[in-house]
Amino acid sequence: MLNYVARRLLLLVFILFGVALITFLLMHVVPGDHAQLVATYRYGFDDFSTDELKAVQEDIGADQPLHRQFILWLNHVLRGDLGYSFISGRPVTAEILARVPATLELATFSFLITVLIAFPLGIVSARRPYSWLDNIAMVSSLIGVAIPNFWLGLLLILVFSLTLGLLPVAGSGDLAHLILPSITLGSGMAAVSTRLIRASLLDVLEQDYIATARSKGLGEGVVFRRHALRNALIPVVTVLGLQLNHLIGGTVIIETVFARPGVGKLIVDAIQARDMPVLQGCVLFLALTFSMINLLVDISYAFLDPRIRYGGGQR
Repeated sequence: MLNYVARRLLLLVFILFGVALITFLLMHVVPGDHAQLVATYRYGFDDFSTDELKAVQEDIGADQPLHRQFILWLNHVLRGDLGYSFISGRPVTAEILARVPATLELATFSFLITVLIAFPLGIVSARRPYSWLDNIAMVSSLIGVAIPNFWLGLLLILVFSLTLGLLPVAGSGDLAHLILPSITLGSGMAAVSTRLIRASLLDVLEQDYIATARSKGLGEGVVFRRHALRNALIPVVTVLGLQLNHLIGGTVIIETVFARPGVGKLIVDAIQARDMPVLQGCVLFLALTFSMINLLVDISYAFLDPRIRYGGGQR
């Protein structure tokens, strides 16, 4: 297990390097003068002189070749320095850490909504396939998959904030500010997870060992809890791990829709302002988060299924 974790962590170094390089190249392919956009944010639209523009170019390194800019940035990163924001002048690490709590808060509540909806509906659908409860759950999940998150968020704002006045439109603060964005982000994930849980359980319930357990006189509830549910969890855990990654990545859209001060909103602002240090710092943070979640999901397989042994094969 330790050797497996060490190999994954070594691979993570190359993944982060590739992500950083691709992000850097993509941002320089985008049309527009980076230095001019940064100068606009600093001094106002067309209110800066030629000398100020040159000063900005030197400050952000835009007067250097692209490979030189990337090497200088990478050299700072290897020393634990993500640089400073072109716009605010604050350290990138401080900018990200200030936004992380809002993003984790939204992702956590959205994940809880996903689990609280998906597991009961998936289990009920698998226990009573093709019943009216199953049909309602499957139709609801199909609708949840089909509706885009940003459209659902705007619809919820229109109904519950602007029309009924029950919940705040945007921002952050108390629990009321989390309800609409969490439902928006978690409902789509719940729809996908519900269908997967149902399919996984139905597949397990058709296995021979389930018939053997029933033939021994075990009650249906015991058979379901001890034999079916645990064996059906491995594909479910895999998708839930991917869903958690998707939830964190989905905050880019949802935090923009609901104007939440999280990492996702910071990424959008950095793209608009061509704030390269902030953008690359945020992308590295998300890539590291995704990779660590995937690693934890892989490790959890060994606890869910004793036959799985990393480094020693599968017995």
